[in-house]
Amino acid sequence: MASREHTEATAIRLASGAKSIETRTIWKLQIRLIPLLFLLYVVAMIDRINIGFAQLTMNKDLGLSSQQYGIAAGIFFVGYFLFEVPSNLILHKVGARVWIARILLSWGVVASLTGLVQSVHQLYAARVVLGFAEAGYYPGIVLYLTYWFRQRELARVLSLFLTGFAVNSVLGAPISGFILQHVHWLGVGSWRWLFILEGLPAIAL
Repeated sequence: MASREHTEATAIRLASGAKSIETRTIWKLQIRLIPLLFLLYVVAMIDRINIGFAQLTMNKDLGLSSQQYGIAAGIFFVGYFLFEVPSNLILHKVGARVWIARILLSWGVVASLTGLVQSVHQLYAARVVLGFAEAGYYPGIVLYLTYWFRQRELARVLSLFLTGFAVNSVLGAPISGFILQHVHWLGVGSWRWLFILEGLPAIAL
């Protein structure tokens, strides 16, 4: 009887220890992954919508009508939707880590190069290519997180990741406003610096 009780007590202690290790491991993964992924999501949202802030001076410099600006703002989603499925197929073939790195690099480069456009047609092209570049980012992140978290933890992790959208709403406007008001380096228009500077974090991260 004593031996059986001792065995049961040992099993309980082992199970408790394993549970404690599991909890600590999950916590460490969240601390390491979520802040970076959260920041990248904020950057993605800013790069996607900063054209709305740039229009304040961009439309005049490029001679854009309100209709042309509307096309430029919306045409991003043409590239995004056209390449969403192919991007996801490639992602599954080459792996989430490699493909997400490609997405980050290409969207950062394209976002920054948008600051160099000289005509409405170049702006259209840049926005379409930006859509191509960003396509597959969110599904890629979800797939990447499934490598590290089980289903019961995934919902909570994704909810933390998606709060980046709300943070973008809070931070995007003041950051963009500051650049537009204060950054006129080398005689280059502030709206151009807006695209250039806000594209760099995706490249750096």
